[in-house]
Amino acid sequence: MCILFFKFDPRPVSKNAYRLILAANRDEFYNRPSKSADFWDSSNEILSGLDMEEGREGGTWLGISKKGKMAALTNYLQPKIDTNAKGRGALVRNFLTTDLDSFSYLKKVSSEGHLYNGFNLIAADLSTTKGDVICYYGNKGEPEPIFLNAGIYGLSNSLLDTPWKKLEYGKQLFTEVIKQSQDLAKEDLVQELIKVLNNQDPQLPDPALEDQGKEHVQHVLNEYAALCVRCPGYGTRTNTVILIDAEGHVTFTERTMLNADINQWKTSTYQFKLET
Repeated sequence: MCILFFKFDPRPVSKNAYRLILAANRDEFYNRPSKSADFWDSSNEILSGLDMEEGREGGTWLGISKKGKMAALTNYLQPKIDTNAKGRGALVRNFLTTDLDSFSYLKKVSSEGHLYNGFNLIAADLSTTKGDVICYYGNKGEPEPIFLNAGIYGLSNSLLDTPWKKLEYGKQLFTEVIKQSQDLAKEDLVQELIKVLNNQDPQLPDPALEDQGKEHVQHVLNEYAALCVRCPGYGTRTNTVILIDAEGHVTFTERTMLNADINQWKTSTYQFKLET
């Protein structure tokens, strides 16, 4: 399970406002090999965490480049998966390195969607001069990608803005925080968003979540129905907050679990300015 919320305002009226506020949880097995968020190489061009699972090395779930490309991935909850399907983490990686714009890239991905287990993909072209564009495609939903209008969105392990109770609850908490965003210091805003991401109150009953997950989620329903998932050996192991202001200054903060231990965490922050 994973979850993310974002507010998208491509042309904020106030200089103090943010063009993009994104808060995301990565839920995964605690012992799955991963690298914490960092720039990929000495060029300091692309920033993300990396999956290091054998056969899936180099894939990622969320990343951004200085050229203004950003992508985020969630899996679509399905009771059975195809173990021979293509690795979904490459979908984000490939977008961050392609010259295709977000819509064209998702259009290409949509033609190959059947080769993957269920997924949702957000792809963005963030440009201070041309304006920001964010698109969405889910291979269990409509056949074509869509452009997103300015607004507040939530995405978990169903289609965009599917009204799972945990998603609606999280969106409410997220909205309450971002209403204060212009009055909070940047560091305080990040901490408030991380607090939202770590809420462990289960939102039950939720027939939509139960119906989609079927027997796969029944034994862990109480844990899965919260924003922050805590199961033995599996759960929320990374919180990420991305802020982009009107002038293109990016603040990327990652709080990630160490040594598969829910009591050990490391927080890293990267700041840079978009080059577009």
